Amino acid sequence: MPRDTQHKTRRYAVDNLTCGGCVARAEAALAAVPGVVSAQVNLATRRADVVTDDGFDATALDAAMRGAGYPVQPTGGRELRVAVANMTCGGCASRAETALNALPEVLEAQVNLALKRADIRLAEGADLARVEAAMKAAGYPVTPLDPPETANSDPDTPEDETAPLRRAFLWAAALTLPVFVMEMGGHLVPAFHHWQMQTFGTFRLHLVQFLLTTAVLFGPGRVFFRLGVPALMKGAPEMNSLVVLGAGAAWIWSTVVTFAPQVIPETGRFVYFEAAAVIVTLILLGRWLEGRARGQAGAAIRGLMALRPDTALRVENGQETEVPLSDLRRGDLVRLKPGGRVAVDGEVVEGETYIDEAMLTGEPLPVAKRAGDPVSAGTVNGTGTLLYRATAVGADTVLARIVAMVEDAQATRLPVQSLINRVTAIFVPVVLVIALLAAGAWLAFGPEPAKALVIGVSVLIIACPCAMGLATPVSILAGTGRAAELGVLFRKGDALQDLSRVTLVAFDKTGTLTEGRPSVTAIAPTSDCDEATLLTLAAGAEAASEHPLARAILSEARARDLTPARTDSFEAVTGGGVIAMIEGETLRLGSRAFLEAEGVAVPPTDPGPATEVHVARGALYLGHLALSDKLKPEAARAVAALKARGVTVALLSGDAEGPVDAVARELGIDEAHARLSPAAKREQVAAWRKQGLKVAFVGDGLNDAAVLAEADVGIALGTGTDVAIEAGDVVLVSGAPTGVATAMEVSRRTLRNIAQNLVWAFGYNVALIPVAAGLLALLGGPFLNPMLAAGAMAASSVLVVLNALRLRRMEAA
Repeated sequence: MPRDTQHKTRRYAVDNLTCGGCVARAEAALAAVPGVVSAQVNLATRRADVVTDDGFDATALDAAMRGAGYPVQPTGGRELRVAVANMTCGGCASRAETALNALPEVLEAQVNLALKRADIRLAEGADLARVEAAMKAAGYPVTPLDPPETANSDPDTPEDETAPLRRAFLWAAALTLPVFVMEMGGHLVPAFHHWQMQTFGTFRLHLVQFLLTTAVLFGPGRVFFRLGVPALMKGAPEMNSLVVLGAGAAWIWSTVVTFAPQVIPETGRFVYFEAAAVIVTLILLGRWLEGRARGQAGAAIRGLMALRPDTALRVENGQETEVPLSDLRRGDLVRLKPGGRVAVDGEVVEGETYIDEAMLTGEPLPVAKRAGDPVSAGTVNGTGTLLYRATAVGADTVLARIVAMVEDAQATRLPVQSLINRVTAIFVPVVLVIALLAAGAWLAFGPEPAKALVIGVSVLIIACPCAMGLATPVSILAGTGRAAELGVLFRKGDALQDLSRVTLVAFDKTGTLTEGRPSVTAIAPTSDCDEATLLTLAAGAEAASEHPLARAILSEARARDLTPARTDSFEAVTGGGVIAMIEGETLRLGSRAFLEAEGVAVPPTDPGPATEVHVARGALYLGHLALSDKLKPEAARAVAALKARGVTVALLSGDAEGPVDAVARELGIDEAHARLSPAAKREQVAAWRKQGLKVAFVGDGLNDAAVLAEADVGIALGTGTDVAIEAGDVVLVSGAPTGVATAMEVSRRTLRNIAQNLVWAFGYNVALIPVAAGLLALLGGPFLNPMLAAGAMAASSVLVVLNALRLRRMEAA
């Protein structure tokens, strides 16, 4: 097929395009990415049409465009998650991904070996059935996965595969044990060997071994032939192919020796039935242990899913009916009994109780709930009874969104994984060549030509690239899962890698380092006003605002039994204040900079630790209110933990110098910037990045969306059920600033774990392939027995997974 028939057009949204020069630079950066045939960028639509060929790597394009300053996001089509069958090694994953990306219906595809699934983006109008048929023909059938919020369980979760693997291993072990005892027992105990020869004779012994080994290979071991032979026939050998060639060669040689010994030279009439049987048994053992370990690594999602009750008590016309969770709809009334779990997100209509929200916020103390308060799915009721109205069901609940985020994080692929996939794709063919050359050379020139078979089989078995394929995804699976249990949710894979390199962490102040619940501590009217009038006007202007300062002013007015002034119109100015019409006059309320920009003369005040909210009617200045906001209990510990890691801590706030400097002094923050608008915060972060610093910004995830996007890593603090899921790269569910240090520790330890896995996986192959090829034997040392090769290969994968499981012991910083 001509190469140009494999070209595919992909469309991306491109950020930071402001002029024709940007377009030219973005096009040049796109064109330089391997696999990109051509690229065309449109300034008006902020879109890029990229024509790619078979060598295209979506991860490399994403990294290149981020580095060029023009981040891209795929657009169009629909996203789908599918289970991928028959993947057993890194080579399988690479071939499955290549097969998916080669389909014209698929715009993007990423395959995860540890989770045995793929995230794909289908073209508009694409027929999924064609994709399923093509992947079945390629040997890696795909099945769409139900979303976590509607499925009772994932049909392809790692723990589900352990039962059949365990059965297969036990059957193989039972059949292999007699073969192993007959052959190896005779080598270890000469008297036992003589007894066997005298009692049964050579042919009968070999016949029994033949029958038992054949049962192993074509019984529990048939999975290797079912997957490996088609791969060989397609010219795309993978791990199963190596097992088929290794165990199959040993079985064929031994079978010929048993039934037609005359065709084999007398010096080579040895049987290797025990090697073939033990190879299959040990690899099945390795897969079983690996599957169990992967199941433990994926325990985070299963733990989250288990928080949902299966049924709920729906109340209709005063009657309670137990219904499946899937039957609940928004607006339904639900009864929550003592000790039960909240079924869906809702708002309390009737009753009072205390609810344990630790699974969301990490706070150990139950939270009081009464009419009007929100409740979240998965949280645990205390001793009271509630009636609540469902406000979010299915995929819209906070719990379902958290589960989806954890799944997305676990499915992420770091840039190093793309390199590993390319290596493993060519690794197996290279191993086949090495095995043939080593066996051929030993047959032709070795001192013991009969050992050529042993060498060929050992090379094939020792070189299976399972550990390489698992090195990265299984660490991500364990690390992000444990992070979720600690209240840290990674939304984007890049953040997991970038956070470990952060050198400066900048915090927002209000609601991030402080409680976000300020109170009015002083009212300072001018001679043209009095305290009650100033507070009444301020409360009227702030009545429609959701800002924490607005809530504090309204609370103070209520405490003084003052009725807020009636407002005819309201406009919020982000980062500045509000403008309201009261009794036909324009009232402005906000920071000093905001009023001065509006043409109001604001008299000087003594800068102090309190936040000042200034008020003016028209051009007349009426005075100001002083508000104070307590620091969060964990704020000092969070800053100290970051500084102990050698990270610079800064403070960016829209507040005045007085309160900002006071917070900085109390927490030991060296660099603080006050009176910053959201745009100014973003400019400051951009300036730090130009200096070569890796910057993380920590904010509430809503007001600071722009600066969160500008930072290398944006960390959004959720507050209880109000998880700012869409705002940052990382979400701290509890809202505690100490979660920043925890997130950095998770990132650092996960990447270190990946490095350890890669060193072991590659080092194991590099070190043992020459040994298997007979290098030590040439120097007078021993041969590598195929059974030992199989054991070492299985052990390498298990060790990689067990090393990753150490991440599940991480604790919060």
